[in-house]
Amino acid sequence: MRELFIKQLEELNKSLHQMGILIQDAIHNAIEALKTMDKEKAKEIIDADSIIDHKEKEIESACLHLLLQQTPVAGDLRRVSSALKMVTDMERIGDHAADISEIVLILNKIEYQDILDCLMKMAETTTKMLDKCMNAYLSEDLKLADQVADMDDIVDNLFVEVKHAIANAVVMDKENGEQVLDLLMIAKYFERIGDHAENISEWVVFSITGVHKDERVI
Repeated sequence: MRELFIKQLEELNKSLHQMGILIQDAIHNAIEALKTMDKEKAKEIIDADSIIDHKEKEIESACLHLLLQQTPVAGDLRRVSSALKMVTDMERIGDHAADISEIVLILNKIEYQDILDCLMKMAETTTKMLDKCMNAYLSEDLKLADQVADMDDIVDNLFVEVKHAIANAVVMDKENGEQVLDLLMIAKYFERIGDHAENISEWVVFSITGVHKDERVI
């Protein structure tokens, strides 16, 4: 029975890793679509969100099967329940990548390189956060998971920088006010992606220690 559980847990970890790759690719492709104004790529990202949604349902089903059929205890229970929580944030990240792509579809040429540069940094940082989260979960590396919170501060600071740049752009260039507001929405989506990545890291910490947000649960 234990061998079967370990095999199923390995399959669960594999599925989580695959979903992590999907959402990292979605973020990367979304910023590339924005940078190049590639409408076709943006449409592909929106269409691919259904794949992420399907992966979430697949992982949820696997988690529930393990909880109901194998009755895991202690560390095993933490890992399965953490995975069940993590996929919700992962799915939301996929949604935000699609949200960004929907804005790309209505944008024309971007006039503000400084804002775009900040958005690219936000995308790069959030992708690294997700990579650390997944590696921390798979390797049970508490130190790696703890690094994600510090990286979220970087994303938050970049969001503030974008807001200031957008405020200046609105004052100086009223004709393109609608475009800069669209860019603000994109920045907000990246800020939310950072928040979801931090949530994932907190569940990784829980899976290792049984503590969630400084409160012992299991």
